[in-house]
Amino acid sequence: MTEAVEQPPAADAGEEGIGTALVNDVSEALGALDEARVRTLVADLRAPDLADLIELLPTGERAMFVEALGHDFDFDVLSELDETVRDQLSEELPNEYLAKAVTELDSDDAAYLLETLEPKDQQEVLAQLSVADRAALLRNLEYDEETAGRLMQSDFVAVAPFWDVGQVIDYMRETDDLPETFSEIYVVDPSFKVLGAVDLSRVLRSKRQTHIEEIMRSDLVTIQATDDQEEVGRKFERYDLMSAPVVDDGGRLVGIVTVDDVVEVIQSEADEDIRLLGGVGDESVLDNVLSTTRSRFVWLLVNLLTAVLASMVIKLFDASIEQMVALAVLMPIVASMGGNAGTQTMTVAVRALATRDLGPVNATRVILREASVGMINGVLFAIILGGVTVFWFGSDQLGLVIAAAMIFNLLAAALAGILIPIALDRFGQDPAVASSVFVTTVTDVVGFFAFLGLATIWLL
Repeated sequence: MTEAVEQPPAADAGEEGIGTALVNDVSEALGALDEARVRTLVADLRAPDLADLIELLPTGERAMFVEALGHDFDFDVLSELDETVRDQLSEELPNEYLAKAVTELDSDDAAYLLETLEPKDQQEVLAQLSVADRAALLRNLEYDEETAGRLMQSDFVAVAPFWDVGQVIDYMRETDDLPETFSEIYVVDPSFKVLGAVDLSRVLRSKRQTHIEEIMRSDLVTIQATDDQEEVGRKFERYDLMSAPVVDDGGRLVGIVTVDDVVEVIQSEADEDIRLLGGVGDESVLDNVLSTTRSRFVWLLVNLLTAVLASMVIKLFDASIEQMVALAVLMPIVASMGGNAGTQTMTVAVRALATRDLGPVNATRVILREASVGMINGVLFAIILGGVTVFWFGSDQLGLVIAAAMIFNLLAAALAGILIPIALDRFGQDPAVASSVFVTTVTDVVGFFAFLGLATIWLL
């Protein structure tokens, strides 16, 4: 009797993601060139889990892993990968493989994959596509990055308003090049301008002789192909959209945007704002040492210059500090409190500007609110810190000085935290990029100047 060969257990990502054991097992199987074992190990993983596994593998094994899966590889994995890893993979995989991936992916993901290739590789991949697929890809690439035109999918279902339900159903059954999944059918005139849309469920529940124009919705929210993807995200959130038609400058239907792509945009934009507030740009944990160092160096250099400016303010009062050592002990408290208060206001302001919750209509009211909050917090912490200072150093006057400095600095922090992002936005700059540097500079300079200046006038 033949003895059964024990097979390794299939993977299960579970709630905690990809484990170290699975990564090591896959790496060992790749090293042994055991493609069958690799396929067995990851047989039950879905596309997002496979993407996580690829990102955790050493750089040299990622392309080997994709090729080991062969026909079992789900090309949707490429759209789930971090951009750094996806770019690296696209450089290593053969163009024949990339051409196959481009035909399987949604047009927006395929366009991004194609865009990252060298011009020669782009031409080789495009040459292997059908005329329709090539035209759809080139249409996406005509639009700028981070616009609706780049985000849209070129595959959709469009019918004439005078068709009846029976014609539409037959058309969907008999036409081969329709999207695999869709929930809305768009109604267009002969020039392909959008007249309305009808839900697929409404079509299936209507009699065959019913004309489409009788059951279509005409109150559509349309999106211009040149709209920024952030504006697209705001429309989806505001109007609770699942999908929306994308039109060109002439109002003709050129594609659709679906909610799954918009969710990725919203997450991406939020992540970008967080990184910019920290001065790390579009950095990823998967970037190499050189690019990460280069990304952080610029803003660290800017921070160094602003720190020198704050030090110059301290230098103006070096004689006062020499006469009263307590000033040196208390200085960091004033600056730190101002910096934290300014960061709180700035974070709220930057996010409100990004979501359009803060604009010219309510700017004055929000500024006054933040100034009031800064003043109230300044008074409260002035009382607390003033009392601590009196108890600590036994000086009523020093307590009054630091209390006054705290009020000045927290008020300045609140105003800087709201006015600087608004000013940057008004001049067409991303407030997330430079707000933190300017706000920190203001709070440090004002804090040191107010505290040391008042101390010099009152105490010395």
